[in-house]
Amino acid sequence: MSKPLWFSGLHAVAAILRHRPEAVLEMYVLESRAERGEDRLDRVCAQARALGVSPRAVGRDALERNAGPQHQGVAVRARPRIPGDDNSLPGHLERLTRPPLLLVLDGVTDPHNLGACLRTADAVGVDAVIVPRRNACGLTPVACRSAAGAAESVPYFEVNNLARTLDALRAEGVWVVGTGRDSGSQRLHDFVPEGPLAVVMGAEGDGMRRLTRDKCDYLLEIPMCGEVESLNVSVASAVVLYHLAAPRLQA
Repeated sequence: MSKPLWFSGLHAVAAILRHRPEAVLEMYVLESRAERGEDRLDRVCAQARALGVSPRAVGRDALERNAGPQHQGVAVRARPRIPGDDNSLPGHLERLTRPPLLLVLDGVTDPHNLGACLRTADAVGVDAVIVPRRNACGLTPVACRSAAGAAESVPYFEVNNLARTLDALRAEGVWVVGTGRDSGSQRLHDFVPEGPLAVVMGAEGDGMRRLTRDKCDYLLEIPMCGEVESLNVSVASAVVLYHLAAPRLQA
Protein backbone atom coordinates (compact mmCIF):
# COMPACT_ATOMS: atom_id res chain seq x y z
CA MET A 1 0.00 0.00 0.00
CA SER A 2 1.28 3.48 -0.89
CA LYS A 3 2.71 5.64 1.87
CA PRO A 4 0.26 8.33 3.10
CA LEU A 5 0.97 11.87 1.92
CA TRP A 6 -0.22 15.35 2.86
CA PHE A 7 -2.68 16.89 0.39
CA SER A 8 -3.75 20.51 0.73
CA GLY A 9 -6.07 23.09 -0.76
CA LEU A 10 -9.80 23.51 -0.27
CA HIS A 11 -10.90 21.90 -3.54
CA ALA A 12 -8.38 19.05 -3.36
CA VAL A 13 -9.29 18.18 0.22
CA ALA A 14 -13.03 18.40 -0.45
CA ALA A 15 -12.61 16.08 -3.45
CA ILE A 16 -10.71 13.49 -1.43
CA LEU A 17 -13.41 13.58 1.24
CA ARG A 18 -16.09 13.21 -1.43
CA HIS A 19 -14.50 10.42 -3.47
CA ARG A 20 -12.22 8.58 -1.01
CA PRO A 21 -13.10 9.43 2.61
CA GLU A 22 -11.75 6.05 3.73
CA ALA A 23 -8.27 7.15 2.61
CA VAL A 24 -8.13 10.11 5.04
CA LEU A 25 -6.10 9.47 8.18
CA GLU A 26 -6.07 12.95 9.75
CA MET A 27 -7.02 16.50 8.89
CA TYR A 28 -5.45 19.82 9.89
CA VAL A 29 -7.03 23.25 9.62
CA LEU A 30 -5.30 26.56 10.25
CA GLU A 31 -6.26 27.65 13.76
CA SER A 32 -6.58 31.37 12.98
CA ARG A 33 -8.91 30.76 10.03
CA ALA A 34 -10.98 28.19 11.92
CA GLU A 35 -11.50 30.64 14.80
CA ARG A 36 -12.71 33.55 12.70
CA GLY A 37 -14.89 31.35 10.50
CA GLU A 38 -14.78 31.22 6.71
CA ASP A 39 -17.61 29.82 4.65
CA ARG A 40 -15.58 27.59 2.33
CA LEU A 41 -13.39 26.23 5.11
CA ASP A 42 -16.41 25.73 7.36
CA ARG A 43 -18.14 23.70 4.63
CA VAL A 44 -15.11 21.44 4.18
CA CYS A 45 -14.88 20.90 7.95
CA ALA A 46 -18.59 20.08 8.11
CA GLN A 47 -18.14 17.65 5.22
CA ALA A 48 -15.29 15.96 7.11
CA ARG A 49 -17.22 15.66 10.37
CA ALA A 50 -20.20 14.13 8.56
CA LEU A 51 -17.82 11.45 7.29
CA GLY A 52 -16.31 10.77 10.70
CA VAL A 53 -13.14 12.80 10.20
CA SER A 54 -12.34 15.25 13.01
CA PRO A 55 -10.46 18.37 11.83
CA ARG A 56 -7.65 19.40 14.16
CA ALA A 57 -6.92 23.13 14.54
CA VAL A 58 -3.15 23.76 14.38
CA GLY A 59 -0.80 26.71 14.04
CA ARG A 60 0.66 27.88 10.76
CA ASP A 61 4.06 26.28 11.46
CA ALA A 62 2.57 22.82 11.97
CA LEU A 63 0.43 23.10 8.85
CA GLU A 64 3.22 24.38 6.62
CA ARG A 65 5.70 21.85 7.97
CA ASN A 66 3.49 19.08 6.61
CA ALA A 67 1.67 20.63 3.67
CA GLY A 68 3.89 23.50 2.50
CA PRO A 69 2.89 27.16 2.17
CA GLN A 70 0.15 26.80 -0.47
CA HIS A 71 -2.36 25.08 1.80
CA GLN A 72 -5.38 27.47 1.83
CA GLY A 73 -5.79 26.71 5.51
CA VAL A 74 -6.53 22.98 5.24
CA ALA A 75 -4.68 19.72 4.64
CA VAL A 76 -5.27 16.01 5.06
CA ARG A 77 -2.87 13.12 5.48
CA ALA A 78 -4.28 10.46 3.19
CA ARG A 79 -3.37 7.43 1.17
CA PRO A 80 -2.73 8.43 -2.47
CA ARG A 81 -5.19 7.52 -5.17
CA ILE A 82 -4.26 4.29 -6.95
CA PRO A 83 -4.34 4.88 -10.72
CA GLY A 84 -5.87 2.45 -13.18
CA ASP A 85 -3.50 0.45 -15.36
CA ASP A 86 -3.21 -1.48 -18.63
CA ASN A 87 -5.47 -4.22 -17.31
CA SER A 88 -8.30 -1.99 -16.08
CA LEU A 89 -8.39 0.45 -19.03
CA PRO A 90 -10.22 -1.85 -21.51
CA GLY A 91 -12.98 -2.59 -19.01
CA HIS A 92 -13.41 1.11 -18.26
CA LEU A 93 -13.81 1.89 -21.96
CA GLU A 94 -16.31 -0.94 -22.43
CA ARG A 95 -18.54 0.52 -19.71
CA LEU A 96 -18.82 3.92 -21.39
CA THR A 97 -22.19 4.73 -22.91
CA ARG A 98 -20.84 7.18 -25.50
CA PRO A 99 -17.87 7.31 -27.90
CA PRO A 100 -14.86 8.05 -25.67
CA LEU A 101 -12.89 11.25 -25.58
CA LEU A 102 -9.49 10.44 -24.08
CA LEU A 103 -6.55 12.66 -23.14
CA VAL A 104 -3.11 11.07 -23.50
CA LEU A 105 -0.19 12.95 -21.93
CA ASP A 106 3.15 11.84 -23.35
CA GLY A 107 5.67 12.42 -20.59
CA VAL A 108 4.35 15.53 -18.83
CA THR A 109 6.67 15.93 -15.84
CA ASP A 110 5.57 19.25 -14.33
CA PRO A 111 2.92 18.59 -11.63
CA HIS A 112 1.35 22.03 -12.15
CA ASN A 113 0.83 21.21 -15.83
CA LEU A 114 -0.61 17.79 -15.01
CA GLY A 115 -2.99 19.36 -12.51
CA ALA A 116 -4.14 21.98 -15.02
CA CYS A 117 -4.66 19.30 -17.68
CA LEU A 118 -6.77 17.25 -15.28
CA ARG A 119 -8.83 20.32 -14.44
CA THR A 120 -9.59 20.92 -18.13
CA ALA A 121 -10.28 17.22 -18.67
CA ASP A 122 -12.91 17.33 -15.94
CA ALA A 123 -14.45 20.50 -17.35
CA VAL A 124 -14.96 19.12 -20.87
CA GLY A 125 -15.99 15.62 -19.81
CA VAL A 126 -12.91 13.64 -20.83
CA ASP A 127 -13.60 9.94 -20.22
CA ALA A 128 -10.04 9.03 -19.19
CA VAL A 129 -6.59 10.55 -18.86
CA ILE A 130 -3.82 8.16 -19.87
CA VAL A 131 -0.15 8.68 -18.98
CA PRO A 132 2.99 6.52 -19.11
CA ARG A 133 4.01 4.95 -15.82
CA ARG A 134 7.58 6.19 -16.26
CA ASN A 135 8.87 9.64 -17.25
CA ALA A 136 5.77 11.40 -15.90
CA CYS A 137 5.16 13.20 -12.62
CA GLY A 138 2.17 11.22 -11.32
CA LEU A 139 -0.56 12.29 -8.89
CA THR A 140 1.68 14.16 -6.47
CA PRO A 141 0.23 16.49 -3.81
CA VAL A 142 1.24 19.48 -5.97
CA ALA A 143 -0.54 18.03 -9.02
CA CYS A 144 -3.63 17.30 -6.93
CA ARG A 145 -3.73 20.83 -5.51
CA SER A 146 -3.31 22.31 -9.00
CA ALA A 147 -6.11 20.09 -10.29
CA ALA A 148 -8.55 21.67 -7.80
CA GLY A 149 -10.38 18.39 -7.22
CA ALA A 150 -10.11 16.93 -10.72
CA ALA A 151 -7.35 14.54 -9.63
CA GLU A 152 -10.09 12.61 -7.83
CA SER A 153 -12.95 12.94 -10.33
CA VAL A 154 -11.29 12.16 -13.69
CA PRO A 155 -10.60 8.48 -14.53
CA TYR A 156 -6.80 8.23 -14.55
CA PHE A 157 -4.63 5.43 -15.93
CA GLU A 158 -0.87 4.81 -15.88
CA VAL A 159 0.26 2.38 -18.60
CA ASN A 160 3.54 0.54 -19.04
CA ASN A 161 3.91 1.10 -22.78
CA LEU A 162 2.19 4.12 -24.29
CA ALA A 163 2.80 3.11 -27.91
CA ARG A 164 1.27 -0.31 -27.29
CA THR A 165 -1.73 1.32 -25.61
CA LEU A 166 -2.26 3.59 -28.61
CA ASP A 167 -2.12 0.55 -30.91
CA ALA A 168 -4.75 -1.17 -28.77
CA LEU A 169 -6.99 1.92 -28.88
CA ARG A 170 -6.69 2.15 -32.66
CA ALA A 171 -7.58 -1.54 -32.95
CA GLU A 172 -10.80 -0.75 -31.08
CA GLY A 173 -11.73 2.02 -33.51
CA VAL A 174 -10.42 5.01 -31.55
CA TRP A 175 -8.86 7.73 -33.72
CA VAL A 176 -5.54 8.91 -32.29
CA VAL A 177 -5.08 12.65 -32.76
CA GLY A 178 -1.68 14.17 -32.04
CA THR A 179 -0.66 17.80 -31.76
CA GLY A 180 2.31 19.56 -33.31
CA ARG A 181 3.56 21.33 -36.38
CA ASP A 182 4.53 18.98 -39.16
CA SER A 183 4.38 18.84 -42.95
CA GLY A 184 1.36 16.56 -42.64
CA SER A 185 -0.49 18.44 -39.91
CA GLN A 186 -3.74 20.34 -40.38
CA ARG A 187 -5.14 23.38 -38.63
CA LEU A 188 -7.10 22.56 -35.51
CA HIS A 189 -10.20 24.45 -36.60
CA ASP A 190 -10.30 22.63 -39.94
CA PHE A 191 -10.59 19.28 -38.19
CA VAL A 192 -14.12 17.98 -37.68
CA PRO A 193 -14.17 15.54 -34.73
CA GLU A 194 -16.14 12.37 -35.34
CA GLY A 195 -16.31 9.16 -33.35
CA PRO A 196 -14.03 8.00 -30.55
CA LEU A 197 -10.93 10.17 -30.05
CA ALA A 198 -7.68 9.92 -28.12
CA VAL A 199 -5.98 13.33 -28.00
CA VAL A 200 -2.21 13.12 -27.49
CA MET A 201 -0.37 16.08 -25.97
CA GLY A 202 3.41 16.08 -25.86
CA ALA A 203 5.72 16.87 -22.99
CA GLU A 204 6.91 20.34 -22.06
CA GLY A 205 9.54 21.52 -24.50
CA ASP A 206 10.11 18.48 -26.70
CA GLY A 207 6.50 17.64 -27.53
CA MET A 208 5.50 14.12 -28.51
CA ARG A 209 8.15 11.46 -28.86
CA ARG A 210 8.72 10.17 -32.40
CA LEU A 211 7.30 6.73 -31.59
CA THR A 212 4.16 8.33 -30.19
CA ARG A 213 3.84 10.63 -33.19
CA ASP A 214 4.04 7.63 -35.53
CA LYS A 215 0.96 6.13 -33.85
CA CYS A 216 -1.22 9.16 -34.64
CA ASP A 217 -3.90 9.02 -37.32
CA TYR A 218 -4.03 12.82 -37.50
CA LEU A 219 -1.70 15.65 -36.53
CA LEU A 220 -3.25 18.99 -35.58
CA GLU A 221 -1.62 22.38 -35.08
CA ILE A 222 -3.01 25.33 -33.16
CA PRO A 223 -3.02 28.49 -35.33
CA MET A 224 -0.71 31.15 -33.88
CA CYS A 225 -0.95 34.82 -34.89
CA GLY A 226 1.77 36.43 -32.78
CA GLU A 227 5.47 35.95 -32.18
CA VAL A 228 5.06 33.13 -29.66
CA GLU A 229 5.79 29.80 -31.34
CA SER A 230 4.07 27.44 -28.94
CA LEU A 231 1.80 27.21 -25.91
CA ASN A 232 2.32 25.62 -22.53
CA VAL A 233 1.07 22.01 -22.62
CA SER A 234 -1.78 22.72 -20.21
CA VAL A 235 -2.95 25.74 -22.22
CA ALA A 236 -2.63 23.82 -25.49
CA SER A 237 -4.61 20.95 -23.99
CA ALA A 238 -7.43 23.32 -23.05
CA VAL A 239 -7.56 24.85 -26.54
CA VAL A 240 -7.58 21.48 -28.30
CA LEU A 241 -9.98 19.74 -25.94
CA TYR A 242 -12.56 22.52 -26.01
CA HIS A 243 -12.57 22.38 -29.81
CA LEU A 244 -12.81 18.60 -30.01
CA ALA A 245 -15.34 18.34 -27.19
CA ALA A 246 -17.66 20.95 -28.71
CA PRO A 247 -20.23 18.40 -30.00
CA ARG A 248 -20.69 16.80 -26.57
CA LEU A 249 -20.70 20.16 -24.78
CA GLN A 250 -23.47 21.41 -27.07
CA ALA A 251 -25.57 18.26 -26.78
